[in-house]
Amino acid sequence: MRPDLAVIARNVAPGSSLLDIGCGDGTLMAALRDEKQCDTRGMEIDPANVGACVARGLSVIQGDADKDLVFYPDKSVDYAILSQTLQTTMRPDLALEELLRIGRKAFVSFPNFAHWRVRLSLLWRGRMPVTRLLPVLWYETPNIHHLTIDDFRALVKERGITVEGSWFLSGDKRCSQAAANYFAEHAVFLLSRDS
Repeated sequence: MRPDLAVIARNVAPGSSLLDIGCGDGTLMAALRDEKQCDTRGMEIDPANVGACVARGLSVIQGDADKDLVFYPDKSVDYAILSQTLQTTMRPDLALEELLRIGRKAFVSFPNFAHWRVRLSLLWRGRMPVTRLLPVLWYETPNIHHLTIDDFRALVKERGITVEGSWFLSGDKRCSQAAANYFAEHAVFLLSRDS
């Protein structure tokens, strides 16, 4: 399981209900269903991934996070999850608002484009980096918004969103919050908002 998904899986309460938006092949949903008896639902844009989820016995619909989240009722699940998808949405700020409308809490994970390797690649090569965790060229990437941990922190503060937990990853290992914007390749946040 991807490191950010493992963090989310460890921190979801057993027996919870969840909507995994951009659920990919359903790895996280299957683990939470099987190991924590969660009521899992998913939305995925890629038809091949939807098929993989259905083959695993998961409840997944084909949908687009930019257009289809409006059809979900308020506070309909305990957790709304957006893992490695926020940066691919047209309006990440609106996607975040939808997550917190649909779920009582929300998990968001994303690649940190302020990581030192990304900075170094831009500084020395003058080109967007290709790394183990960002393995495609700039024109092939689904990432349309390159955000940093500090960008995300500023957005949630501006929107009055509570950060209940945060985890910063360098490869498969956790790193400290102190210099996460520089050293973390990925971030995971657990969010909530008072209604």
